[in-house]
Amino acid sequence: MKKQWMILVVIVFLVVLAMYQSTSKNLEALPKIGYQAPPFELKALDGKTYSLEGLKGKPVVINFWASWCGPCRIEAPEFVRLYEKYRDQIEIYAVNLTSSDSVEGAKEFAETFGFLFPVLLDEKGKVSDIYQVRSIPTSFFVKGDGMIVDKVIGVVDPKTMEDKFRQLIP
Repeated sequence: MKKQWMILVVIVFLVVLAMYQSTSKNLEALPKIGYQAPPFELKALDGKTYSLEGLKGKPVVINFWASWCGPCRIEAPEFVRLYEKYRDQIEIYAVNLTSSDSVEGAKEFAETFGFLFPVLLDEKGKVSDIYQVRSIPTSFFVKGDGMIVDKVIGVVDPKTMEDKFRQLIP
C-alpha cells in the first residue's frame, strides 16, 4: 500500500513539474520588449491578408483598438499624421478587436479618420490574446528584425508618439 502511495506522489509531482515547465516556457513567448513579436496573419478591411512576415523587414507599429473606444478616437488622428509622414519607412497595422466590435464599426471608424494603413480584423480575438491586450489602445513598436522595442498602453502625447516612431527607423 505504501508503494502505491509513493508511486502516486511521484506521478503527481512529475505532472505538476511538467505543467510548471511548459508554463514558464510560454512566458518567454509573451510579447515583451526585447523579444520577437509573435507572428500572426489577419484579414483586413481591404480583403487582403496581412502578416508580420509579409513586411519583409519593414518596421511596424501594431495598434490594438476598437471603434467604441474613446481614447482610440483621441489617438487616431495622430496615427494618420504619422503614417503620412513615415509611410515609406514604417508600416502601421491597426488591429481592430472585432471580437468585441463589429466590421461595420471598424469600417466607419477607419473612414471617419481617413486610415490609409491596413485595418486588420481580429474577429476571434486570437491575436489580441497572443499579444496579451488587456486594455485599449495598446501599441507595440516592432523593428524590422521583428524585435519589440517598445509598448504603449493608452494614449500618449504627439511628441512622445513621434519619438517612438523615429526609434524604429534604421
